[in-house]
Amino acid sequence: MEDVEEELEKLRIEVERCRRCSLHRERTKPVLGEGPAPSKIVLVGEAPGYWEDQQGKPFVGAAGKFLNELLASAGLKRSQVYITNVVKCRPPKNRDPKPEEEEACAPYLERQLSLLKPRLICTLGSHATARILSFFGLKPQPITRVHGKTFRTQSLLGEVFVVPLFHPASALYKPPMRSLQLEDWKTVGRLLAEIKGFPEEILNFQNRSLLCRRAPGHG
Repeated sequence: MEDVEEELEKLRIEVERCRRCSLHRERTKPVLGEGPAPSKIVLVGEAPGYWEDQQGKPFVGAAGKFLNELLASAGLKRSQVYITNVVKCRPPKNRDPKPEEEEACAPYLERQLSLLKPRLICTLGSHATARILSFFGLKPQPITRVHGKTFRTQSLLGEVFVVPLFHPASALYKPPMRSLQLEDWKTVGRLLAEIKGFPEEILNFQNRSLLCRRAPGHG
């Protein structure tokens, strides 16, 4: 575990010094990722936003608060998952990442995954979904078509399950997306119970969380 953390720290320093694309010119802080290392569950978003750029941490703004709620709906807490993005620096005005920016950051994401060795990868949004499906040799598909579905893959990382999900920020702009996202994340919760090899602390916490929400008389 120490070796993994040491390698991630080396990668963090490399990202801080990165000049592979123009995004470094306007960034405040690059965002490598945050969470346990290694990690059985990895969430991959698209790019840092304003608050992430200010703090150097992923999903700390309004979308991050909703992400915590989504995790809870799957019986998870934030400290049990590693969170990163396809692009490590904030695009100006929170625009979508350009293909050349994604390509510049691709080696960093690939190295993160090889170090973290996840069993489950949840992609948040269309850019992350296309990048991860391609990484595992699968044909990218529109997020509107594949959200909430499970892809079972085999690679040098072993057996990895990929679940495409909408980006949490979409529910902030389109409130009807909120219930849809919550349903998709419940699918993640059910999948966790089916996949072998997850640490007992994750499964135990998940079961307790789901039971608490189902119990009558609880808010």
